[in-house]
Amino acid sequence: MKTPRVTSSAVGTAGRPELHRKHEILHRLQHERNTRLAQVNAMEADKPNANEELVKAQIAAIRLVLAEIDAAVERVQDGSYGVCHGCEVRIPVGRLEILPYVRYCVRCQQQAL
Repeated sequence: MKTPRVTSSAVGTAGRPELHRKHEILHRLQHERNTRLAQVNAMEADKPNANEELVKAQIAAIRLVLAEIDAAVERVQDGSYGVCHGCEVRIPVGRLEILPYVRYCVRCQQQAL
């Protein structure tokens, strides 16, 4: 499936939300990445005082999010950031503000569950 290219300039009109400039998106993704890494580091430092199985599960979940963040950075670089991998429509800006690494629009994400 070929994903349309998205430029770092703003895209307007009729259901096509404006995208943030490339460096702003990368900055947001880096912030998300740093936050998740801090969570992993805190959990690993507190392992002796916590339920080991729970900590392992939480760290694994965070590592999955880190992989999604890295994939989003690649999409920014190749110009496909902000386009749903399911239906190939633009992902609403509000969704990207909440989850800047998301691959799917809400409809396609719900269908995947």
